[in-house]
Amino acid sequence: RYVSLKTVKERKKEGMFLVEGMHLCMEAYKRGILLDILLKEGEELEFSCDLDITYVKKNILKKVSSLTNPPIVIGICKIKYNNKIIGNHLLLLDDISDPGNLGTIIRSSSAFNIDTIILSTNSVDIYNDKVLRSTQGMIFNMNIIYSDLDKIIPRLKNDGFKILGTDVNDGNDVRNIKYYKYALIMGNEGRGVKENIKDLCDDNLYIKMNKNCESLNVGVATSILLYELNRSNDE
Repeated sequence: RYVSLKTVKERKKEGMFLVEGMHLCMEAYKRGILLDILLKEGEELEFSCDLDITYVKKNILKKVSSLTNPPIVIGICKIKYNNKIIGNHLLLLDDISDPGNLGTIIRSSSAFNIDTIILSTNSVDIYNDKVLRSTQGMIFNMNIIYSDLDKIIPRLKNDGFKILGTDVNDGNDVRNIKYYKYALIMGNEGRGVKENIKDLCDDNLYIKMNKNCESLNVGVATSILLYELNRSNDE
């Protein structure tokens, strides 16, 4: 059953996901979503915990783990389903497909005060093992939902959000703008933001950089934009 949680289908069916390693298990426990713990025989947890612990041999951990060298502890967590948008600073992700990029974006969102991340329904699963590892536990600090962007953006406009896209040719320098209630849209690694979503933007931003560089990785670009938007709101 636990091995099956490596697939999106089974995670959705069971309403559970795996976290690997002491730090992620501890962060999940703090948020009250840790259900079970598999711990290597002869080892101890590095945090106080009132849950039952199942002690297993290394070969069991290796079978459950997604890593070549499994950690000494694996946690089984419950998925908290959510569709509530909170806050005034939103990040919309249009079909982000790379788990590492999404993990980076989640960490930056936590660092730079994004209140809610809204992922398109075709984006990578947030409970993918690579996403979870690359967030370093910050995923548990974020309000994250999935939605059809073309349906939710008109609602956000009605609620007073400024919808922000990116455009290297006709965008405004992100260092010179200031919005108190915004939803920034970032797109797929290869295709960018879909045209029908672009058409819904109220304004476009760009990052001033050396002309020898044509573009940035979406994780890096998102992090810079979020930093600048957060900075402008602090001034």
